[in-house]
Amino acid sequence: MTTEGRLAGRSAIVTGGCSGIGLASARRFAREGAHVVIADVDDDAGKRVADEVGGRFVHCDVTDADQVESMVAETDRVFGSVDIAFNNAGINPPDDASILETGLDAWLRVQEVNLTSVYLCCKAQLPFMRRQQRGSIINTASFVAVMGAATSQISYSASKGGVLAMSRELGVQFAREGIRVNALCPGPVDTPLLRELFSADPERAARRLVHVPMGRFADPDEIAGTALFLASDDASFITASTFLVDGGIHAAYVTPL
Repeated sequence: MTTEGRLAGRSAIVTGGCSGIGLASARRFAREGAHVVIADVDDDAGKRVADEVGGRFVHCDVTDADQVESMVAETDRVFGSVDIAFNNAGINPPDDASILETGLDAWLRVQEVNLTSVYLCCKAQLPFMRRQQRGSIINTASFVAVMGAATSQISYSASKGGVLAMSRELGVQFAREGIRVNALCPGPVDTPLLRELFSADPERAARRLVHVPMGRFADPDEIAGTALFLASDDASFITASTFLVDGGIHAAYVTPL
């Protein structure tokens, strides 16, 4: 952690901070001066990342209300505030596909990790931010929250739509208390999660990529840059917003040749 930067002296929680977007964001936050709390279930990786960024690792299953409350309280106890929360943990398993194929167990598992966890995190974080009269919450939704996909992961899409709606509502509800809540909506990102999903179905990957006007998947650091912006005072008049970082997918009627 540096003593200078856009997040100097602030505490920042990153759930799912051991890989992908979460890891890239933890690194960016730390470079900008934040005290970073890595909340994850991967103890070995979590400790390594915390050491790398000069932060703190807290083992946390984000679907467990008690563990989430304990993680947020520890952030406040150790660093004296809860300034930034990047609620980013999520899953996108191969058994979540078309509604015709997705079983109830898969549906519920994805909803619990992707949507209920964000509810639990926000519920735990907001009281500290209300006490401070300041804070920035960034919830990871997805471009599929704003458009339909013929190659479906039905529970994933529905869960991210829920994250988007919840973020808008919280952003409006708490705006006059100095708390900003925004939804970050990435397009396909080159992360271990995406690679695992697409290695099981290369055709699905090809069908996704052809619709990205930029012709490539995002790098995690490109999403982290937007998370940093939303966490910082540069976004001081932005709340209840949908931030699409998707290489132009949402705007494309046809993709370029």
